[in-house]
Amino acid sequence: MNTDEVPYKTYLTEAELPTAWYNLRADMKKKPAPLLNPGTLKPVTAEELEHVFCKELVRQELDDTTQFIPIPDEVQKFYRMFRPSPLIRAYFLERALGTPAKIYYKFEGNNTSGSHKLNSAVAQAYYAKAQGLKGVTTETGAGQWGTALSMACAFFGLDCQVYMVKCSYEQKPFRREVMRTYGADVTPSPSMKTKIGRAINEAHPGTTGSLGCAISEAVEAAVTQDGYRYVLGSVLAQVLLHQSIIGLEAKAAFDKLGVKPDLVIGCAGGGSNLGGLIAPFMGEKLRGEADYRFIAVEPASCPSFTRGRYAYDFCDTGKVCPLQKMYTLGHDFIPSANHAGGLRYHGMSATLSELYDQKLMEARAVEQTSVFAAAEQFARVEGILPAPESSHAIRVAIDEALRCKEEGKAETILFGLTGTGYFDMVAYQKYNDREMGDYIPSDEELAASFAKLPKV
Repeated sequence: MNTDEVPYKTYLTEAELPTAWYNLRADMKKKPAPLLNPGTLKPVTAEELEHVFCKELVRQELDDTTQFIPIPDEVQKFYRMFRPSPLIRAYFLERALGTPAKIYYKFEGNNTSGSHKLNSAVAQAYYAKAQGLKGVTTETGAGQWGTALSMACAFFGLDCQVYMVKCSYEQKPFRREVMRTYGADVTPSPSMKTKIGRAINEAHPGTTGSLGCAISEAVEAAVTQDGYRYVLGSVLAQVLLHQSIIGLEAKAAFDKLGVKPDLVIGCAGGGSNLGGLIAPFMGEKLRGEADYRFIAVEPASCPSFTRGRYAYDFCDTGKVCPLQKMYTLGHDFIPSANHAGGLRYHGMSATLSELYDQKLMEARAVEQTSVFAAAEQFARVEGILPAPESSHAIRVAIDEALRCKEEGKAETILFGLTGTGYFDMVAYQKYNDREMGDYIPSDEELAASFAKLPKV
């Protein structure tokens, strides 16, 4: 097909929807390092993880050999309420930039939760219900994961307890209220509800919190209540597995159009949307079937890839979770209260960390004022107000399209638009009122955090 004839939106039919998730780790010759028990420094066993996570999710977490894992019928039925999501050609953005590049985005904001997070929330809630649990606990940054999980739990009749990073709890009251509307109990983290929360507040008086803090509290809440398990919205292999539906749909839509992207871009906090978007394309690269460039985009205020260390570290600030080998800023690092709450995590997915370490993908850190400039430019020409997290990918997509303009190259660019920003108006207000700043941690701050990495 002549790419000049590509429609604005491309959808798969219901019959073309994926029926299995793709496990990228199965095609990795060098697998991600195993999770370690912090007490024994030996690989964690399924039995140990089952005290925290649902049994089926533990099985998925430890499986790095099965290429495709069937999506349960009940999950497929739920997906059909909002999937497939559209692959959109950004004609208006291309015209505004005057670029020969062809820009596409996979839009995941066309569901009630407002983001891609529902893809994994539905799966995890289903497995919790199938196991006969009373409820689940979790953390949330910007609130997109908490919103998605509360919606999924309401559907399956589960109790949902959410620990929301304190600065986001205060910045995004309406997203908090959406969670409560779906029946979730929402607590600002660090709180005084848990032993770990009280300890963090004592060590960091007045802290605005972080995803690492909220994870610690949610895990403690899960293991101290009968009939509860903890679920996570990013970072873990099981979450990247569920999010592979994004990339599988995108790949199928491109195949339908007869188009192949040259460059795939995604924002990166813990890695769920990026890992899901790139999965089938990276799989082709690993198998030697095709080649692509991949760029992970992170905030300059929390630069795990670009300034972090590849080392074993705790997945949470309270040091109750297993050790994971990943690019990390240190479990004690608490980033500034920037407006991309979903990207305020000290580490990165073990799978993506290994791929980055093998130089199979690139990473770029961007400052939040430039991110919001890109977000407003995109909103004005494409008509969608993007989430601050997604806008990191938009920033680099625009930069790459302008590079194509300078070099006279008609490359095809794909980026992930993970959700909408209609609950992020405080952030947009700060930008429009010129009250937004760019905080970048100093080398000294990072060195102090690296000094506390566990000795493994």
